Amino acid sequence: MNDPITILVVDDHAVVRQGVRTLLGIHADLRVIGEAESAEEALPLVEELVPDVVLLDLLLPGMNEVEATRQIKRISPRSQIVVLTSYVEDEHLFPALRAGVLSYLLKDIRPRELAESIRKAARGESVLHSRVAARMIAEVRQTKRKAPPAFANLTSRELEVLQLLADGQTNAGIAEQLVLSEKNGARICSLKAVPGRPNPGRPSA
Repeated sequence: MNDPITILVVDDHAVVRQGVRTLLGIHADLRVIGEAESAEEALPLVEELVPDVVLLDLLLPGMNEVEATRQIKRISPRSQIVVLTSYVEDEHLFPALRAGVLSYLLKDIRPRELAESIRKAARGESVLHSRVAARMIAEVRQTKRKAPPAFANLTSRELEVLQLLADGQTNAGIAEQLVLSEKNGARICSLKAVPGRPNPGRPSA
């Protein structure tokens, strides 16, 4: 049996942390190993516990989400960061993704989808809430009219992968449509969908 995926929950609301712990606790392959109510509290735990996934709220007291993400990735490059928030505004979304966030989820997500998103994050695969994906696609479509475009350094193939990802395609489906190997399709989805994201060095499933 494989070791369970370890998770650190970072949210300034105790009821949210407890709720997430309870929801994930029913899955044998997922284990919440720590909680923090701020980034400052989370960083020592990241260093001590080295979680597979950090479930991170935005707009925490103290350190902002961009700096928190950078510090988490500096301390534990192997830890994947999944944002779980209520905010989808551009001023939160794009800076977080560029700083190193792998997945961006909203708090209206269904419990089963949250569990599966964490599993995908542990494999290095990105999951975006449909509203987030729609916002990113809108940004992609404006790249020829905006200066400077947020996705200017993506190739046409990478933009096509991003479109398929936003449409809900799986890595296998993307690979089939683009005549890529599933491994390469997964790598583009998880590592190149957002410019500036550091390579976590973990192959996608």
